[in-house]
Amino acid sequence: MADFPTRVEFHEEGPREGFQIEPVTHPLERRAELIDALSETGLKRIQVASFVSPKVVPTMADSAELFAAIHPKPGIEYSALWLNKKGFMLASEVPQVFKDARLLFYTTDEFSRRNNNCTATEMRDRQVEWLDLYLQQGLNPAGAYIMTAFGCNFGGPVPLEAVTDLVKWVIDLCADRKVPLPAMYLADTVGWANPEDLKRRIGAVRELVPDARIGLHLHDTRGLGAANVYAALEMGVDLFDASVAGLGGCPFAGHGSAMGAGNICTEDMVFLCQEMGIETGIDLDALIEAALLAEDVIGRPLNGRIMHAGSLEKYRKPH
Repeated sequence: MADFPTRVEFHEEGPREGFQIEPVTHPLERRAELIDALSETGLKRIQVASFVSPKVVPTMADSAELFAAIHPKPGIEYSALWLNKKGFMLASEVPQVFKDARLLFYTTDEFSRRNNNCTATEMRDRQVEWLDLYLQQGLNPAGAYIMTAFGCNFGGPVPLEAVTDLVKWVIDLCADRKVPLPAMYLADTVGWANPEDLKRRIGAVRELVPDARIGLHLHDTRGLGAANVYAALEMGVDLFDASVAGLGGCPFAGHGSAMGAGNICTEDMVFLCQEMGIETGIDLDALIEAALLAEDVIGRPLNGRIMHAGSLEKYRKPH
């Protein structure tokens, strides 16, 4: 029997996920305009940019300047991504950055080397240093992200045990440091998840950490994004990363094009939840306007459906 949540929380990642994979760096002022528009939608967390090597991801070279250009709205957390301690320290120097102390794990050496220039085991072991650094700054771990939790374009299928072993490792680390368990995120980084496998993996993680929140970072690479979200909702999952207009994609995933690599689309998933009677706290009309703005900034048609078709509200009103 389905166990749908009554309310779902969406974390917006379009400004970072969407623009990092673009072949050109779009004007800072336009990106700031999009972030400000997203700030008017009811979203409570917006990932603005990443603090990574500008040689590797040149579209993120002006992250500090972008944070300075936005107009922060009270009650919204403006977060960033980092892949190493240097990136975290750079982010810490920017006062507008909300530091969500996340831990990052990989299931395959191939993807870990592409993303972090180290093996999956080396990246796992580095998380001890990351956690200690967070604790020194008074931060408890907020999320443990297991990348390529369903499959990897370079390493092939990922066994369930590869995921559960990492969850067990996080449990032991948090027990050793006497800190609460973070939210456990399963990331479908390169679009391998399907609804049944997703439910199996959520169930296996929940058995290990019944009191921890489970989050999902899903991509719609092969068109299963909405089906996977629905399956997760059936399992009671209430925390999702998403991207306005379906922007996004990892520049190291081997897709070659942002057109086929986007994240689940925020406004489409908000529409899904609202049609099912699940609260999101998000103004869908304002989010559609932000999606249309994203399309204008990018300069090509984007993958979102609701941004083009509109919601059903106008058809429900008596004529």
